[in-house]
Amino acid sequence: MDAKVVVVGSLNMDLVARAQRLPRAGETLTGDSFFTAPGGKGANQAVAVARLGASVAMVGNVGDDAYGQQLRQALLTEGIDCQGVSVCPGVSSGVALIVVDAASQNAIVVIPGGNGLLSPESVSRFDALLQRAEVIICQLEVPSTTVAWTLARGRELGRTVILNPAPASGPLPAEWYAYIDYLIPNESEAEALAGVRVNDQESARRAAERLRQLGAGKVIVTLGGDGALLVDASGSRHFPAPRVQPVDTTAAGDTFVGGFAAGLARGLSEDEAISFGQRAAALSVTRVGAQPSIPLLKELAP
Repeated sequence: MDAKVVVVGSLNMDLVARAQRLPRAGETLTGDSFFTAPGGKGANQAVAVARLGASVAMVGNVGDDAYGQQLRQALLTEGIDCQGVSVCPGVSSGVALIVVDAASQNAIVVIPGGNGLLSPESVSRFDALLQRAEVIICQLEVPSTTVAWTLARGRELGRTVILNPAPASGPLPAEWYAYIDYLIPNESEAEALAGVRVNDQESARRAAERLRQLGAGKVIVTLGGDGALLVDASGSRHFPAPRVQPVDTTAAGDTFVGGFAAGLARGLSEDEAISFGQRAAALSVTRVGAQPSIPLLKELAP
């Protein structure tokens, strides 16, 4: 079966430490627990798509180490098409060092490893996957030249193109916007991209309007516990978030993006797909870890 969704992006092994609070500069803390789990924004989103009811293929790189084997196997176990996951000789796999505090906030350091070697040529080898897809998803944990090529190719093919601009520290290249059907930043990413301070729904709307002026088709700003805001040519619509007690917010955004894409691929309306992604993300924050926290379709209320 052809994959309806193709994710081009990162695969990381997450090394997660929990502590009562995040350490200050130069400080050593005694933590509460430690575990490893497959992660990376690209792989997380692919797992979310698969668990939430749509067929998906992953295009990315791992290193020739034990982590790389584990990362690839984790995707295969989910039924994800991994023909586009390549092994880079002599390079480590991507690693994310994550500290989570008692309030479920996190601080993350990412070492790209094989992700940093994902080139446009690497992705073009699997162009047949893009041609057969309905939805193509990118993030910013692989080289920008590769993201740019994939976005442009998705637009050329007439596919639904989603960019989750994470992590973002500044504006996107101006030419990217015209390729994007759905730009999905969180509050801090919207602020970095638009240059507009974002601290509530109204400022999120202004930032999203600015991003649309730059050329993005539609913008969905995720607002954590405050829900999500869709801004398009007809105006803005707010989607309240389900109320939950968060335990770990790692991969909540990835779960939303994957759930939204899965919803579109399954034929849900835009509004239905946003609400579907929100329900999945809300359940994910009640669990620990990245991929381990992503729910199955059967777990979501209708």
